[in-house]
Amino acid sequence: MTPHLTRIRRALLALLTALLPISAHAATLQVVASFSILADIVREVGGERVEVTSIIGADQDAHGFQPRPSDARVLQRADVVVANGLGFDAWIERLARSAGHAGEIVIASDGIEALEDSGHHGHHHGHEHDHGPLDPHAWQNVSNVRIYARNIAEALQTADPDGAPDYQARLARYDVALAALDAEIRSTLSTLPANRRKLVTSHDAFGYFGQAYGLKVIAAAGISYESEPSAAGIARLIRQLRRENVPVVFVENIADPRLIDRIAREGGARVGATLHSDALSGPDGDAPTYIEMMRANLAAIMDGLGSMPAAESAR
Repeated sequence: MTPHLTRIRRALLALLTALLPISAHAATLQVVASFSILADIVREVGGERVEVTSIIGADQDAHGFQPRPSDARVLQRADVVVANGLGFDAWIERLARSAGHAGEIVIASDGIEALEDSGHHGHHHGHEHDHGPLDPHAWQNVSNVRIYARNIAEALQTADPDGAPDYQARLARYDVALAALDAEIRSTLSTLPANRRKLVTSHDAFGYFGQAYGLKVIAAAGISYESEPSAAGIARLIRQLRRENVPVVFVENIADPRLIDRIAREGGARVGATLHSDALSGPDGDAPTYIEMMRANLAAIMDGLGSMPAAESAR
């Protein structure tokens, strides 16, 4: 072989090698999730076999979300669409079908024991995003996310049977990590005395967390931020804070802090660290993944409720 032909052969081999990642990328499963927390769970289970798009991004409020024409185009190209269910993101199911998506739409929350929306009768007034009688924030209980992950793995395997061994292996590893996280939260919060177990937040997103981990959750607003709490409701909450001597209230990363600032000020409490309710942080924040989000929330709660001055803890 002449030197000229050798150079041509090497160039062709280099070109083919460079194109391999592109071909592999083109063969990956295209998955669209409704919001950032679901997208992270899909990435954990799917690994390199999936390319995940989150319609609602980090630090964005999913409750008042209005889909854009570009979202329909993304859904049309998806192999799998992942929704939370429980009325949280019914828009993605409608939009996917209207966009011509013929693939699977997996409801991640299928099989969980849903809680009733404790604020449903006092906070919703017929808005388009009224979630109905169930509380959709099931991911705040880590045990539920173990179910989410299993449902997602099953959907990925259905769409990509060749990847089943990979999905099952990743699911098993993720499940171990989630079980450890659940045990960590329970163990840490078990150190809180009964008189410190009141979690006051700006938005009723922590009902599953409270039920699972033994906290009384008191919220300024209902399930959705679209429904403004009434003046009477705010006054009632301020009186409750004073009556129960609640020293700390929390605001979420997706919330306008002005309401909780007012409630804290008039209720004689201080504002604790930010909690993540319906969205992860960006990659440079303290909650870029679901597991990191739950650990950041746990640290914020313990910082607020677990480190009160002696005079406050004795109330």
